[in-house]
Amino acid sequence: MGNTEKTAWIFPGQGAQKCGMGKDFYEKSEIAKEIFDEASEALGINMKELCFEENERLDQTEFTQAALVTTCLAMAEALKEKLPAPDVTAGLSLGEYCALAEAGGMKTEDAIMTVRKRGIFMQNAVPGGKGAMSAVLGLSGQVVEAAIAGLEDVYVANFNCPGQIVITGYCQAVEKATEILLKAGAKRVLPLKVSGPFHSPMMKEAGMQLAQVLENVELKPLHIPYVANTTAEYVKDIHETKRLLEEQVASPVRWQQSMERMIADGVATFVEIGPGKTLAGFLRKISRDVKVINIASWEDGLNL
Repeated sequence: MGNTEKTAWIFPGQGAQKCGMGKDFYEKSEIAKEIFDEASEALGINMKELCFEENERLDQTEFTQAALVTTCLAMAEALKEKLPAPDVTAGLSLGEYCALAEAGGMKTEDAIMTVRKRGIFMQNAVPGGKGAMSAVLGLSGQVVEAAIAGLEDVYVANFNCPGQIVITGYCQAVEKATEILLKAGAKRVLPLKVSGPFHSPMMKEAGMQLAQVLENVELKPLHIPYVANTTAEYVKDIHETKRLLEEQVASPVRWQQSMERMIADGVATFVEIGPGKTLAGFLRKISRDVKVINIASWEDGLNL
C-alpha cells in the first residue's frame, strides 16, 4: 500500500454472521480473546458459544448484533498489529458501530453494550412475523423508489450498490412491492433472513429508545473521520454522532453513496474486516478502480 493513497476499513452489517466467526482470532490473538471474554462478562452471554458453536440464537437480532460487533472489533484490534492505521472508516448499518469505535469515538465495550440494547429494541419494535426485507436485483435506486412510491408501509432500506437495493416494511406491503418491482424489470427479489422491517419508519420507537441509551454513553473526539450511513458524509465532529445513530435505525442506509464519497476523497484501498465478503462484492460493482482486501479469517490476515 502506497503512502499517498488513502485506506478505509469497512465493516459488514447484520446478515454477515456465521457460526465459527472469529474463532481463529480468539485462539491466536490475545487482544481478540480479551474482547470476546470481556463481552461475555459485560453482557452475561457466553460469546464463545454464541459465535463459535451451532445455535439458533446467532440469527436472532437481539443476539446477532452484539455477536457481530464483538467479532469484527476483536478482528480489527488484532489486525492493528499488522496493518497501517486507516484514514477513514465506515460500516454498513450495524457495522457503523465498529467504524465509530475504530475511529476512536466509542470504547469497544460501549459499542458492544449499545448494540446489544439496539438489537433488543429493534427486535421488539414490530411483532415477529409482521415485518420483512427483500433485496431487489437489477434495478436502480431511482426506479425502485418510483415503483413503490404509491404503496403504503414499504420503503427503501439500503442502497447497497448498482443493481442491489433493499426494500423494507410490513410483510404484505413487501409482497405487493415485489410483484410491482418484478413487473418493472427487477431480475429477482429475494427475501432476506431478518426478523424485522429495519431501516423503516416502523423503527422510530427503537431509535428513540436507543437515543436514551446513547445519552449515557461517553463519546470521545475522533482520531479519524468515519462516514455515516444516513448522510453518506464524513463525520468529523463527535457531537453529531448520537443524532445520526438514532436516525440510522429508521432511515435508509446510503452505502453506495458512502463508498462513492470515499472514492471521490481519494480512498484507493478498502479493507473489509469481518465474516463474509458482502462489502467486497458491493465495491466491485461500485468501482473497478479501487483495491479491495477482504479479511474474514486469521489466514486472510497472514496473507497481507
